[in-house]
Amino acid sequence: MKALFTSSFSRLVISASLCLGLLSSPVSAQQPTPDSQMSTDPQPEQLIPSPPDLAASSWVLMDASTGKLLVNHNGDQRLPPASLTKMMTAYIVEQEIDRGSIDDTDMVSISENAWRTGGSRMFIQEGTQVSVQNLLRGVVVQSGNDASVALSEYVAGSESAFADLMNQQAQRMGMSNSHFMNPTGLPHDDHYSSAHDLARLARHIIRDFPDHYAVYSEKYFTWNDIRQPNRNRLLWRDPDVDGLKTGHTEAAGYCLVASAKKQDTRLIAVVMGTDSDEARAAETQRLLNYGFRFFQTRKLYDAGSVLNEARVWGGASDTVRLGVQSDVSMTVPRSSAENLTARLNLPETLHAPLQAGQQVGTLEIKSGDEVLGQEPLVALETVEEGGIFKRLWDSVVLFVTGFFN
Repeated sequence: MKALFTSSFSRLVISASLCLGLLSSPVSAQQPTPDSQMSTDPQPEQLIPSPPDLAASSWVLMDASTGKLLVNHNGDQRLPPASLTKMMTAYIVEQEIDRGSIDDTDMVSISENAWRTGGSRMFIQEGTQVSVQNLLRGVVVQSGNDASVALSEYVAGSESAFADLMNQQAQRMGMSNSHFMNPTGLPHDDHYSSAHDLARLARHIIRDFPDHYAVYSEKYFTWNDIRQPNRNRLLWRDPDVDGLKTGHTEAAGYCLVASAKKQDTRLIAVVMGTDSDEARAAETQRLLNYGFRFFQTRKLYDAGSVLNEARVWGGASDTVRLGVQSDVSMTVPRSSAENLTARLNLPETLHAPLQAGQQVGTLEIKSGDEVLGQEPLVALETVEEGGIFKRLWDSVVLFVTGFFN
């Protein structure tokens, strides 16, 4: 393992080559390697064709592990989202279940307002009671506007109050090009979203509530003796696709948000404004195929991996192990997957006390000069403050070494 250590006035920077063995061979601060020993062989040029040009208004392809866009065409353009809106409706319901505010077995009384809602329907009946779980399936699988209204009334009291929750959640997610007026996606001049925002939302659905995500892959749901298929054709065509949602109105065209996973790589594709049901499926498939052909996700570090052992001043212990709290993965072009580098950015000195999990620096992943991502670098163990004599001695040593430096 080659490592480079340089010192500056404010921080210590440690660089190391990333390779498959790095997971079991953490970066070490014990044996610096001079610059002259670093590899200077030129790397082969990365050859990646341009992304496909789709017959759609807007599209993005997102790496689900980091949220980075791999493909972006008009991704921030505000467009009518149609029933893609229901992803936010479902997210808020799932969030309320997760918080314990409601239960998926709760029975919801169906109002006349919900029953009369037009458009795609679950075919629930006024005056009956339906469980939250079945209404959620009616929203996701059948794209039921009636089910969406029923859930919004149960969670927030009214559609307008629920729309307020939707907008608050969108703001928290950084969906700056989205505004919701209803839980259904029925047309309204002030109801809009963007491909990028909807990819952000899909990523949250997958990551935040994995126990609920399986509903997005259900192909059929029967209610009131009416069996309806999921409109996401890719669930039948591509075994790697496991969600998420379709949408269609005259203003929005045919839209699709789809996610697929191959081995360790999960991608999210959003395609908006195609001219047919078949087109949205075909164009989304092209985007996913491009992503899986030319990109791959590499797991770089396991949660708890020790990346460095740093000096601690004024502590009961002289050193602390540093690493990452969660798995670190990165989706990169296949041609550059072996050419990644990692850099640890640390303060010049670390002082006790330090708590386990406390951030002390950053782990920076690069490909050439491009920074692909950053992760918090944390103390993996607690270092209590040392006794008075230990603190005094470390202060003297630190002063003397600082004076000569």
